[in-house]
Amino acid sequence: MFTYSLDEQSYLKMLEPEDASELFLLTWNSMERLKKWLPLIGNNRRQEDTEAFIKSSLLQLSENNGFQAGIWHQDKIGGVIGFHFVNWHNRTTSIGYWIGDGFEGKGLMTKACRAMVQHAFETWQLNRVEIRAAEENKKSRALPEKLGFTQEGKIRQAELLQGEYVDHIVYGLLLEDWKKQKHQNN
Repeated sequence: MFTYSLDEQSYLKMLEPEDASELFLLTWNSMERLKKWLPLIGNNRRQEDTEAFIKSSLLQLSENNGFQAGIWHQDKIGGVIGFHFVNWHNRTTSIGYWIGDGFEGKGLMTKACRAMVQHAFETWQLNRVEIRAAEENKKSRALPEKLGFTQEGKIRQAELLQGEYVDHIVYGLLLEDWKKQKHQNN
């Protein structure tokens, strides 16, 4: 199955059924922190729920509509990153991600997101990658800002979190922006 090296100790790997136990434990142990911004993660109450998520991500892959990858560090799963969908007609996608307790502050998400953006632009030849985050979710918003995404606007009351509607900040990165960044870094 697909793997992509991020550094000497870290890599992305397509989620597989045999990852369910370890991913469930990471999710469960990170639940208190994650559920503030990812309320659906609270539905992950049994290992079977994680198995169903992995099965749906494999279906997503088979339908050529994106994929979900585990973020591995020192051979332990530390989080998940994936494409929500791929709009092949408009050549766009969006990325979602989360990192488990004990894996924050290692630069893993930055490296993983950069790899996913590279895949979207260089392998799939897409034109636009989008990331949305709740306005108050400063850590999630820091990632697209660090990677050179443009803050494009706000979607008011975009999501119901903890019984209250929150606004989303929309970030976009275009292929032409990506090429300029790569040229400047070389």
